[in-house]
Amino acid sequence: MNKKVAIIQSSYIPWKGYFDIINMVDEFILYDDAQYTKRDWRNRNRIKTPAGLLWLTIPVKTKGRYKQKIKDTEVASEIWNKEHWKTISSFAYPKAKFFKEYKEIFEETYLNITDKYLSEINYKFIKLICKILNIGTKISWSMDYKIYSKDSTEKLIDLCKQSGANEYFSGPSAKAYIKEELFASEKIKLTYVDYSGYPEYEQLFPPFEHYVSIIDLIFNVGEEAPKYMKSF
Repeated sequence: MNKKVAIIQSSYIPWKGYFDIINMVDEFILYDDAQYTKRDWRNRNRIKTPAGLLWLTIPVKTKGRYKQKIKDTEVASEIWNKEHWKTISSFAYPKAKFFKEYKEIFEETYLNITDKYLSEINYKFIKLICKILNIGTKISWSMDYKIYSKDSTEKLIDLCKQSGANEYFSGPSAKAYIKEELFASEKIKLTYVDYSGYPEYEQLFPPFEHYVSIIDLIFNVGEEAPKYMKSF
């Protein structure tokens, strides 16, 4: 039996490519044992607004915590969720074609968040969006497994073997550091996902931009969103 797995750090309201990888595999492992990195996708993402692209950023505690793991990263504000929802609902997407259809479910999620850890918040939004897109992939955590290796590629292989995977899906940027020969020696097929060639959709506030949160796609095309992705 072929089992496909992807292992990626959690991100805040990720772009459509992130959800394509989730939909391509049998198990998606959130690799939040990894070190938290500043100015990355872990706690922020971009949306389209009348004033151009805007970063929505969850403030997190980093002072004196330079080597903290993503799973240990704490939120540094009690109102970030209300601020983000106000920006989304009042400034960025109130005129989007399908915003009203999804307003209630996103509003409920945003305004009821009380989690203090970034990983937990990211997980909630990832699960919510998977539900909207009808993605049924199992989502687990690297913390569910035991990682003994220190080498980055060997850690991935450890997780693949423990989860019973014989095919590993990766984003294209990982080509820069993955030791492909280690996957070959363990007879684990290595598949890189191609992010090129996404079709454009009717998006607010030209010019068109692919690299924004998937909420942009959902609010603009509704249940047609999978047609503008690559895994459906």
